[in-house]
Amino acid sequence: MLRIVTSHYSCPCGELILGSFGDKLCLCDWVSRRNRNTIDKRIQRILKAEYEEGSSAIIELAKKQLDEYFQGKRKTFSIPLLFAGTDFQKRVWQQLTLIPYGETYSYLQLAKVLGVPNSVRAVANANGANAISIFAACHRIIGSNGTLTGYAGGLEVKHFLLNLETANKDTF
Repeated sequence: MLRIVTSHYSCPCGELILGSFGDKLCLCDWVSRRNRNTIDKRIQRILKAEYEEGSSAIIELAKKQLDEYFQGKRKTFSIPLLFAGTDFQKRVWQQLTLIPYGETYSYLQLAKVLGVPNSVRAVANANGANAISIFAACHRIIGSNGTLTGYAGGLEVKHFLLNLETANKDTF
């Protein structure tokens, strides 16, 4: 059986579980996430692999880049990502990686950028199923009226991340 190497990472706003498959990051998600088991099962099923606690070069690089992000020293990431989902979900998640640091999009804006303006709900559902938080910046997606809406790490974590980016947006 193939394996997904997993490791925990403590950050200023919570606990993340990181996972690597081969030479790519396939998981960076909140340990306390409401549907943690569902997300884990999906990743393992799609990759035909099981979780195994440990470390890898990709996980160590992810931790280093997350440290820099939380210190306000990193705005972009250079980690190879492996999205485990449907083709539509992968399109949404890939688009999340393109949202600039410190900026927000509404679900409708994201749907329009993807060329599916009538699929806001499907885009929102895909955003909610994202298992590579921060690297695929689902925290940068807000409601059309500017309010913070659902986030796997909780709204207080989403608020923390957006404030961190706003505070550091114009540095370096």
